[in-house]
Amino acid sequence: MAGTIVGVDIGAASARAVEVQGYDTPKPSVVRRGEVALPDTAVRRGEVIEVATVSSALKRLWSTAGFTSKNVVLGMGGPRVFSRDLTVTRAPLAQIRESLPFVVQDLLPVPVADALLDFYPIAEEAGETGPQVSGLLVAALKDAVNSNVSAVLGAGLRPVQVDLIPFAMTRAIAPLRSAKGRDVLVSIGANSTNVVVTHDGVPQFVRILSNGGDDITRAIGTRLQWSPEQAEQAKRSVGMGGPLTRAEDRPVLEIIYEVVGELLSGIRSTISYYSSARPAEPPQRILLSGGAAQLVGLPNALQEIVGLPVQLVDPVAGVPASRKAKDAAPSGTQDAYTTAFGLALGSHA
Repeated sequence: MAGTIVGVDIGAASARAVEVQGYDTPKPSVVRRGEVALPDTAVRRGEVIEVATVSSALKRLWSTAGFTSKNVVLGMGGPRVFSRDLTVTRAPLAQIRESLPFVVQDLLPVPVADALLDFYPIAEEAGETGPQVSGLLVAALKDAVNSNVSAVLGAGLRPVQVDLIPFAMTRAIAPLRSAKGRDVLVSIGANSTNVVVTHDGVPQFVRILSNGGDDITRAIGTRLQWSPEQAEQAKRSVGMGGPLTRAEDRPVLEIIYEVVGELLSGIRSTISYYSSARPAEPPQRILLSGGAAQLVGLPNALQEIVGLPVQLVDPVAGVPASRKAKDAAPSGTQDAYTTAFGLALGSHA
């Protein structure tokens, strides 16, 4: 089908893809979507480790889901990607990007030569030496990007862009804003949590935390000596407790509280850091998404610890979709496709 593009989200346990028509218009629609499982050893913390395995899985995904386009946008996130605030002298964007290797080394935990760099401008402001541009520096380790791109190429696909997953999340969630102002978009995935502060839908601040839902599952499995399947089932059934929590669930509940507490503290510290740096621009609410955000009791706990209203959002649920796409994602599972959907949105010229 002409005019479509596919967002590809390669996660720790599966690869998800969404084919979108009208991706650069105000009214995109989902044509097809699908998911294929990946072995535990194929992807680690957002980086493809077994290129051939992931390539084969993507080929199966394209065959079973019936995607018509081979043009894809690939997402990068996790601990191999960094985002930092950066203010530079005003210049054409191409010139700013060319200068990045010479001005950002002190901002990165890795050598500049090992990273791919980009700059996302946000606003112009007056500086002591003249006009400046404030924005976000984005850096990704070359090895991580190259391995993910190689997996896509090995599947016979054409990567037209590699995008930062928090930006994709912003594109997917921003239209759900019911009021202007500053929102904190929080997406809790399996291996990482993306925190993005937006002003009227425009990203102002990005942090990627290395905590996610799988940390809870691993902690339960390790401490109680349960299989990953048993631990995952216990996590989902017990959650953060409630009036029907059984006495025998107490060991699981204590582990969940400990691990979730660390995650929520990280989110609170991230928001506090932003607020202390910009006291005149406080965020007004949290828009929460991601598979791990569905943990029973987590949204209320986040609201209590941060002190901001929390709203669970499902960006894909309200988007027009074909019957085939709806059948591929039954009600209640659309949220898993948020990243892939956000990757497909926007202009990819």
